[in-house]
Amino acid sequence: QVQLVESGGGSVQAGGSLKLSCAASTFMDTSNALAWFRQAPGKEREGVAAIYVGGGVTFYADSVKGRFTISQDKAKKMVYLQMDSLKPEDTAMYYCAAGRAVIVFRELSDDEYGAWGQGTQVTVSS
Repeated sequence: QVQLVESGGGSVQAGGSLKLSCAASTFMDTSNALAWFRQAPGKEREGVAAIYVGGGVTFYADSVKGRFTISQDKAKKMVYLQMDSLKPEDTAMYYCAAGRAVIVFRELSDDEYGAWGQGTQVTVSS
């Protein structure tokens, strides 16, 4: 059984940093893209960052551009989300996702991803 398991969430003050990790197991070999999504109370699920496994090209939501960085370690089969300059509006449950055939212009669309982790909570206080 393949797995996506997130970790690294927690509570931080505004301006602080967190690094989320996702153990991607076999998805590094079978997925063309990995991504991070988040969902805050009362809001729709939002794609925040994605990376093409093969070439490492990345995509970011405007709301996190310049503050968040997605990266991968193929040897360790891990994908990371480094979050800096955190804001209260970043508070959400964060999910790691993997897609087998993500297409251009759809990298941050949740319908492109078929495998999901259980989520890790990020809370940013002011």
